[in-house]
Amino acid sequence: MSAIEVNNVSKKIKETEVLHDVSFSLEKGKIIGFVGHNGSGKTMLFRVISGLVKPTTGEIKIFDEMLHQDFSFPRSISVILEKPGFLEQYSGFDNLKFLADIQQKITDQHIKEAIQRVGLDPNDKRPVKTYSLGMKQKLAIAQAIMESPDLMLLDEPMNGLDEEAVKNVYEIIREQNQRGATILLTSHHKEDIEALCDEVYKVNSGVVTKNHGQ
Repeated sequence: MSAIEVNNVSKKIKETEVLHDVSFSLEKGKIIGFVGHNGSGKTMLFRVISGLVKPTTGEIKIFDEMLHQDFSFPRSISVILEKPGFLEQYSGFDNLKFLADIQQKITDQHIKEAIQRVGLDPNDKRPVKTYSLGMKQKLAIAQAIMESPDLMLLDEPMNGLDEEAVKNVYEIIREQNQRGATILLTSHHKEDIEALCDEVYKVNSGVVTKNHGQ
């Protein structure tokens, strides 16, 4: 079964075509890498797949349902896009609690376990504004895993992490995949893609092509 089908998707912002006639089908339960330089269209592709941005043309199916027709947002998804955004005056736990309350799928204990899994203290009362870049990134990963979503879109999840934390995120991504999650991943580091991904797509000036060398 396909997790995601993208058919002839283009996205224009004013006169600039950010995505150009993108088509691919991604198998359920895989880890799929997307590589390309800054501005290549990777983040916009993730925004379009997640339902945050509507494509100018084309269609997207998520688990056999049509995005923007059968539903507005994928039903079981987590997304990390660019710089993590949190309510800086609140603690890490409180931030994740606000998000968890939207769907009410999980308990406070699930939230605490996710925070602990990424190497943070779930009982840390400090506001997120005191967090380092790496701590904010870990909190974003905790948010991405806490509800055990079927689909995970991780845009540069290793950003700001030290070597030990990167190894831990590798393990987390593999754990999520082993429980059945389909994971889309971008990284500037070739070793991340080689270590984790079942298949790889190149993004260049909004054009997406499969890397058959993978």
